[in-house]
Amino acid sequence: MRSKLEQQLAVQEQGIDLSPLLDVVFILLIFFIVTTVFVRESGIDVDKPQAVSTEQLQRNVILIAISDTGEVMYDSTNIGVSGVRATVAQLIRSQQKAVVVQADKRVPTELLVNVIDQVKLAGAKQVNIATLGQ
Repeated sequence: MRSKLEQQLAVQEQGIDLSPLLDVVFILLIFFIVTTVFVRESGIDVDKPQAVSTEQLQRNVILIAISDTGEVMYDSTNIGVSGVRATVAQLIRSQQKAVVVQADKRVPTELLVNVIDQVKLAGAKQVNIATLGQ
């Protein structure tokens, strides 16, 4: 006859050890967090004009938006035309990226040209204007 202590130990040993499963789950979680690409949005909704010659760009771009009221936005912050050059220069310091200007279709051309000039003066090699495809 087995003692009661031996019987309790035998029952406890029959359980499944979940620690290796938890290790695998945490490793997968870390893998997906590290490999995820985060896209920074400009922070405002822009009514983009339509164009026939639209094309998809890479996901790793700098988005600058110009609202219909003339606000120049980056990452939900109103940086104004004067802040475009410093912001873009800081963002492309470590790695050259394309800059996409999302201008509302009611934005004056002069404001759009001023923003594009500031982006180019900051050192960006590729400047694009966001449009809607047909």
